Amino acid sequence: MQHILTGVLSLSATLAVAKAPNVIYVFPDQMRNHAMGFWSEDGFRDSVNFTGDPVVTPNLNGFAKQAKVLTSCQSNFPLSSPHRGMLLTGMFSNNSGISTNCVANRPVSDLRDDAMCISDVFHNAGYNCAYIGKLHANHPTPNDPENPGHYVETQVPAWDAYTPPEKRHGFDYWYSYGTFDVHKHPHYWDTEGHRYDINQWSPEHETDKAIDYMTNKDNVRDPEKPFFMMVSYNPPHSPYRSTEDCPEEDYALYADKALSELYVRPNADTTMAKAPSIRYYFASVTGVDRQFGRILHALDSLGLADNTLVIFSSDHGETMCSQGTNDPKNSPYAESMNVPMLVRLPGKITPGIDTELIMSSPDIMPTILGIAGLADSIPAEIEGRDYSGRFLGTSNVTPLRKGALYIKNSDGNRDSLGNVISYFPVSRGIKTDRYTLALTIDKKTGKLKSSLLFDDVADPYQMNNLSLEKHKDIVSELCAEMVPLLKEADDPWYTQKILSEMIPY
Repeated sequence: MQHILTGVLSLSATLAVAKAPNVIYVFPDQMRNHAMGFWSEDGFRDSVNFTGDPVVTPNLNGFAKQAKVLTSCQSNFPLSSPHRGMLLTGMFSNNSGISTNCVANRPVSDLRDDAMCISDVFHNAGYNCAYIGKLHANHPTPNDPENPGHYVETQVPAWDAYTPPEKRHGFDYWYSYGTFDVHKHPHYWDTEGHRYDINQWSPEHETDKAIDYMTNKDNVRDPEKPFFMMVSYNPPHSPYRSTEDCPEEDYALYADKALSELYVRPNADTTMAKAPSIRYYFASVTGVDRQFGRILHALDSLGLADNTLVIFSSDHGETMCSQGTNDPKNSPYAESMNVPMLVRLPGKITPGIDTELIMSSPDIMPTILGIAGLADSIPAEIEGRDYSGRFLGTSNVTPLRKGALYIKNSDGNRDSLGNVISYFPVSRGIKTDRYTLALTIDKKTGKLKSSLLFDDVADPYQMNNLSLEKHKDIVSELCAEMVPLLKEADDPWYTQKILSEMIPY
């Protein structure tokens, strides 16, 4: 009898796994929320107070009509590595291990080996897990599999990295690299550590590999299991210099357009040397859109679309001459922090626009797990919130935050070799449904050095930096709302009571 019961339970478990949805998470690097054509279309334009970029994205436009679309998904620390740490672990940068961008002379910044990442959870739940494309979450070490004892590049300090199997967090299929910005000549390391140097635009090549994975070419996964696949395109990340950086056919769509036609954001300074780069940026966005469309088409052709959760997002945005800054990211400006978040699961997620939820980077992991039916497996140590009930329409019990925490760190102390062994929490702030506040402190004195305060409703392009002194009530309210966010993140500003004269800890 016990044998029969065990067999029944085993069969039930197998059937349960078989019904679990596949999950595909596609996230190009440096793609701002504004750079999607549907924001200029009926049914979408009235949900935002900005004019959408004049960019061609037919596949995303169609996908948006089938998905839940957030107007306010915020990259809390809008920099590549820190966001990826939060995405993978569900923890803020203070606890993910990644305190700033990963580079060889920053051992302080490295994805924690002991963290239970989203891929670990899916792996433990019986999923095959694949990672394709840019990772940029590991501290580069001299571990080149083809040249032991050396870095994988000669640049000093090294940025690119090889991720050995013991640091892959449950991903059993691997086709990835650290970071490398030569878009038409990328390279990758596969599951066994073999290197491939490719002469093809990286998003196109990575989409080829993603489709091979879905079709199970060469039997790279167990077809009886559901799969979790992350596809991390590097473009539309810079450089934006020539058609060596983007598809020529997509550049042709923008090549003859005047800068005044392409820069529709009134905060953009078109006299900057970078200004012509917008043609290559938009061309890269259009090229990414085409590759995302190929993934969607493959799902349809394979009959997998109805049981596959598909998410399209990014790690941070691109200012592209807005605010007159050359820094494309790492700032509280909307162009930097506000990223796409489109989520589709047919029959389970009702398409529409959510203008209330302000999603933070650490929320993405638990929300995906919740949508996939794995809420009970969400690690206890995560700091993000599971908003799956809101997406599925089953529950709104998870409280909405009053805003998203803004984080910026700089290098701290160095050892005798010049390696960064600590970080300095230089800026913190909050993005609410109306205001953006960012406070920057002096590294030597710890006192307030500069501030940004915008009324994003009255001033959607953040062109008028409001005086803290003249808006004391607003500043006081925002500082009070920062406290629970800083506490939730176990942030050093909270533990060290930084700017306690302003922030009521």
